[in-house]
Amino acid sequence: MKWVTRERPRIDRVACAWLIRRFIDPEPEFLFVPNDQVMSVAERENATVFHVRGGPVGRTPDDTGFEALMRHFHVGEDDPALQRLARIIHGADVFGAESPPESAGLRAVMMGYVDVYSDDHELLSAAVTVYESLYQWCRRQQARGNT
Repeated sequence: MKWVTRERPRIDRVACAWLIRRFIDPEPEFLFVPNDQVMSVAERENATVFHVRGGPVGRTPDDTGFEALMRHFHVGEDDPALQRLARIIHGADVFGAESPPESAGLRAVMMGYVDVYSDDHELLSAAVTVYESLYQWCRRQQARGNT
């Protein structure tokens, strides 16, 4: 399945891509395009739009695209570790949000990835390991009763 969003993904859009691949579509094809081309590319390519305000699975000022995808596809409803990861992503991506301490580290690491990789697909390929690792850490914390 094809998925389309704005080019130059950062914290939340990379998180969305990880969530899509991990829980929604095991073989996604991601298209990163200029903001003004998202809807036309989606129509032409029959792609699902994500992380675009006003899109079918868009974010709002109060949540992240990651949270919107979780709600839309009913992902993580019974997974406290994934819900914890969502809070960390929220804190890293939404300025002024109350955030767990891990949010600052995620923000720093992801902004470093943005500076290292100029190709969106290379960035995605390298950075999704951050989210998988953080999710596994959240699972370990949950198993230990550390909420």
